[in-house]
Amino acid sequence: MTIQPVIVIEKLSKRYRGSQQLALDSLSLSVYPGEVYGFLGPNGAGKSTTIRLLMNFLQPTTGSARILGLDCVKDSVALKRSVGYLSGDFAVYPKMTGLEYLCYLDELQGGGNLKYAKSLAKSFKADLNKKLGELSRGNRQKVGLIQALMHKPKILILDEPTSGLDPLMQELFYAIIADAKSNGVAVFVSSHVLSEVQKMCDRVGIIRGGTLVTEQVMADLAKEAAQTFDITFATEAPVKVLKKIKGLQVQMHEANHVVIHMHGRLQLLFRVLADYDVVKIDSRTIDLEELFMHFYENKGPQK
Repeated sequence: MTIQPVIVIEKLSKRYRGSQQLALDSLSLSVYPGEVYGFLGPNGAGKSTTIRLLMNFLQPTTGSARILGLDCVKDSVALKRSVGYLSGDFAVYPKMTGLEYLCYLDELQGGGNLKYAKSLAKSFKADLNKKLGELSRGNRQKVGLIQALMHKPKILILDEPTSGLDPLMQELFYAIIADAKSNGVAVFVSSHVLSEVQKMCDRVGIIRGGTLVTEQVMADLAKEAAQTFDITFATEAPVKVLKKIKGLQVQMHEANHVVIHMHGRLQLLFRVLADYDVVKIDSRTIDLEELFMHFYENKGPQK
């Protein structure tokens, strides 16, 4: 049986009134049950616009988006019952306490979620007795995460979810997401924190100027990174000899130091290295930052 995607975006575009350029240009992607999809890009790239279109806070210029088979425009009210959402600029009722706010949301959702909300608050060490307007940014973010998670939704749409959280709370959040993923929840998370994406995500999409420029499976990135070697020789690096190895690309060369990427059999590389005095050799870990910068450097102005 073929697993069907639970978020489907097809040629989605958005042009803001008065603008000559598209804020989002023919975006198409899918997210599957039990998958964490990282949506990367700098400020102004189109991440928040995409999320607001998914939540029907904005109307698309062209294209469509569906969540759990429901149209994000026509079925907006119905689909929100199954979606946990956190905005990038989480707004609150400043005179409400955290508990009053969560009680209010629980009533809107039909009740029955307050016990779990309080459990999350305890885990996040969130003070629900203070007025929301008196909370620090990090503590407001905790309440934002709690309200997104409290009804145990099938879909999570999160815009910069760990903004303002301390490292301990970030780790707790990652654990909660991992648990949700194991229960089949699909997570669409916008972020510009690359270490966070590497830790959480199964796939990443990189958006630039409103256009999706690449999608990558994190497991494939890990496999690719495992074939990248940082080698230091006692003398001048034998670059000409290395370049003769089938499947090898020299990414960087400086005196006795070389960084190579090997697509072929590693035995061929190590046979050559055995003839030289190698001081140090390291296999690089996933470097999402290099991938990210590849799509942003020397590309001209953003839309």
